[in-house]
Amino acid sequence: MYYIKKPKKKKEKPLPLFDKAGIKIKKKPDLVAKLDKVFSRYIRLRDCMPNGYFRCISCAQIKPYEQADCGHFHSRRHMATRFDEDNAHAECRACNRFSADHLIHYEKNLKSKIGQQRFDKLAWRASQAKKWTDFELIELTKYYKALGDKLSKEKGL
Repeated sequence: MYYIKKPKKKKEKPLPLFDKAGIKIKKKPDLVAKLDKVFSRYIRLRDCMPNGYFRCISCAQIKPYEQADCGHFHSRRHMATRFDEDNAHAECRACNRFSADHLIHYEKNLKSKIGQQRFDKLAWRASQAKKWTDFELIELTKYYKALGDKLSKEKGL
């Protein structure tokens, strides 16, 4: 017996949402993704030295800015600390993406950088639930974009 394979139907993309004035409405995941991008850039620039290099918070190696990731001590799934400057630091890609034990060194170096009291406060905040409003996400995006642009100009990156 032979079966005829039916071609798969293409999924139709939903039309973008528009408000009454015809302005495209952004969805919350889009706003979070945009903020992630500008926040990450700001953190990497903040932790970069004027010569274009940074020191990884986990392994303490000095590497060029292009190899920096924005590493979070408490996972990004904790929305209360996802955009917290004490929780995010420049980390080399090897540590951030591939090292299983990078948090051991990250914790030690983070405590020496921000102090035990702020470290404990950060851990408490990570355990709290947080729902960002669209307004908060948009305003934080503007804020971190401006800071990132300023740092980029100052450091020439």
